[in-house]
Amino acid sequence: MGSFVSQPFEPVKDVAPPEVASSASPAPVIAPGALTSPAEAPLFNNCWSCRVLSGSGLIGAGGYVYWVARKPMKLGYPPGPGTIAQMVFGISIACWGVVILSDPKGKAFRAG
Repeated sequence: MGSFVSQPFEPVKDVAPPEVASSASPAPVIAPGALTSPAEAPLFNNCWSCRVLSGSGLIGAGGYVYWVARKPMKLGYPPGPGTIAQMVFGISIACWGVVILSDPKGKAFRAG
């Protein structure tokens, strides 16, 4: 009556290799008040061309999705829930592209 499927899951513990004693000195301990190097900024933080390319691509993709959903309506077919959902999805993709182009978060951290 007891199968592997009905038994509680027990994770397999990995066995760590033994530490090899080396003659190298241990890593230095940084004092709590000591200055450290600043964290590196993301690589594409201020890349205007990347934002233009991805933002305009998303606006174009959202416009295409909206246009494909709208085409049967112009032929006289009534919109169904799927068509309306596709139109909302296309508009949201286009809005995401506008947000990437405008970069509201990046502007909050720029110094004058």
